[in-house]
Amino acid sequence: MTADRSYPALFVSFCFALALLGCAQKATKAAAPPSAVPVAIAPVELKTVPLTVKAIGNVQAFQSVAIKSMINAQILDVHFKQGEDVKQGQLLYQLDPRQPEADLKRAENNLLHDEAQAKNNRVQADRYSSLLKEGVVAKQDYDQFLTTAQAADAGVEADKQAVEAAKVQLQYTKIYAPISGRAGDFLIDKGNVVKANDTTSLVTINQIEPIFVNFAIPEQQLAAVKKYSAAGTLHVQAIISGDAKNPAEGKLTFIDNAVDPTTGTIKLKGTFENKDRRLWPGQFVDVVLVLTAEPNSIVVPSEAVQTGQQGQYVFVVKPDMTADMRPVTVLRTNGNDSVIASGLRPGEQVITDGQLRVTNGVKLERKNAATSALPAPHTTEPGQ
Repeated sequence: MTADRSYPALFVSFCFALALLGCAQKATKAAAPPSAVPVAIAPVELKTVPLTVKAIGNVQAFQSVAIKSMINAQILDVHFKQGEDVKQGQLLYQLDPRQPEADLKRAENNLLHDEAQAKNNRVQADRYSSLLKEGVVAKQDYDQFLTTAQAADAGVEADKQAVEAAKVQLQYTKIYAPISGRAGDFLIDKGNVVKANDTTSLVTINQIEPIFVNFAIPEQQLAAVKKYSAAGTLHVQAIISGDAKNPAEGKLTFIDNAVDPTTGTIKLKGTFENKDRRLWPGQFVDVVLVLTAEPNSIVVPSEAVQTGQQGQYVFVVKPDMTADMRPVTVLRTNGNDSVIASGLRPGEQVITDGQLRVTNGVKLERKNAATSALPAPHTTEPGQ
């Protein structure tokens, strides 16, 4: 009977020991300090930040000329290659000159004939003028010879104009480059007969040094553009796809005189020297119009700014390396920086990476500090 009573006592003692062990483990876990969250940290800085307007632009030739013939003739020769640079005044095309040359000779011969006839009529009129003074002939006869002489003189002047017109037509058989620029593709080849001022041009020449970049901005930004452009010339940057770190630099040279009511935008134009010819007509580029530069702006990396249900916020790193969630107001972005209107002070530090594991008050450690604290890998020399 004594042995039977001892089994319940042993069972109670065993349960009590298990309970003590569980409490000890919980106390140990509660006493273990939480692990710090590794994060990347950046300072809140004061910078001079440009105030910009961004848009999509299209490159346009500074001048573009479609070369056409002014006469009906056959193309005898082409003195340039498609796609090459041409200089102003350079001979481009030679048209068949035979018909204009024949027309010029005809006009010159008509002039010689009419000049001789006019000279004879003038002599006749002078003779009858003398006879009229002597009373030998009637005034009616003199008037008739005078009118004939004057008509002959007018005919001579008309012939002179015809000769000049024929010379102009002959000059049109040689087509010269009106501007310096880049020639395009041949639209009509050698040997073809061209018509005067035909709808199809022979070739198009584009001037690409300098060059224009057209872009449009919302009408709400027009007031700021007019304000800052009145103080001086505004700079324009053209960012080419794939080369964002090396934008082309130009100047704002044109503001349209009306807002497009269908789109609510206004057209602007920047001029670029384009000595390196990175800009090409028809090309699309990102345009940045720099209005002014604002000094002492509070700036953080854009990666630090998060968006939650209550709006935008950042995690500020406190001096004891704990996180403090801080609501902020972002004024605008400039490249990889965000300009902060309120919520931060210069000199504070913010988290730029690792925010997914961060909560308010959590312990933090720098990612670079955690990396440098790792033990160096042990290397074994051969033979050891």
